[in-house]
Amino acid sequence: RGFREGDNPARWRGHLDKLLAPRKKRQKHHAALDFKQLPAFMTDLRKRDGFAARALEFAILTAARSGEVRGASWTEIDFDERLWIVPGRRMKAGKEHRVPLSDSAMSILNAMPREEDKPDGLIFTSPNGGKLSDMALGAVLTRMDVAVTAHGFRSTFRDWAAERTSHQPDVVEMALAHTIRNQVEAAYRRGDLLEKRRQLMNDWANYCSVNKCGRVINIHERVSA
Repeated sequence: RGFREGDNPARWRGHLDKLLAPRKKRQKHHAALDFKQLPAFMTDLRKRDGFAARALEFAILTAARSGEVRGASWTEIDFDERLWIVPGRRMKAGKEHRVPLSDSAMSILNAMPREEDKPDGLIFTSPNGGKLSDMALGAVLTRMDVAVTAHGFRSTFRDWAAERTSHQPDVVEMALAHTIRNQVEAAYRRGDLLEKRRQLMNDWANYCSVNKCGRVINIHERVSA
C-alpha cells in the first residue's frame, strides 16, 4: 500500500532463509489458461478498455508477474533499446531483470498517457490514481468469465514454449526470471541471454496475435480483430 519504502524486511529468499530453519514447501498452483486458447483470449482482451486490461495484456506479453507490471514506471523503460529494466528491489529474487519488448508490448506503452511528472511515474494507474491493485487484473478476468489468475499466464507461456517452440529451457526460465537453483551453475552464469530472449518474446507476441484463420493480427487492429 505504499506505507513504507525499501526492501521487505519479512522477505524469505535471500534474507529470512539465512536466519531461520527451512520452511516446509507447499505446492501452490495458479489456475492457468491452456495455451491453445490464448490467441482467442487475447483477441477478446484487446477489445476491452481500461488500464487494468492493458496492464494484464502487457503482463502476458512480457511473461512478468502482475506485481512487477503494476509497479512499472516510465523510468524503467528504455525506448531506444526496447527494454523494460525492472530494478532488483522490485523483483522476487532481488536481482535486476531486463525484459525485451516486442512490437505488441511497445504499442501498449506508446498508447498509454505518459505522466512522468507524477511522483511515482507509474505506467498503469488505478482510476483514482496510484498503483493498480492485484484485484483490478482479476476483475478483468472475472468480467471475461475466464477462471484463471493473472499469474497463471506465466504457466501458459511456459507450456507454449515447451510444446510449440525449440527455444532452450534456460532461455525460457530466464525470461520468467526464475532463480537458478544449482548454486554452482548460478556462480558461473553471468549473462542474461538477452538476444535469445528477445527472439523468444517476439515469437510469443506473434503467437498471442494469431487469429482463428492463422493470420497474425496487427496490434492496431485491436478493435476490429
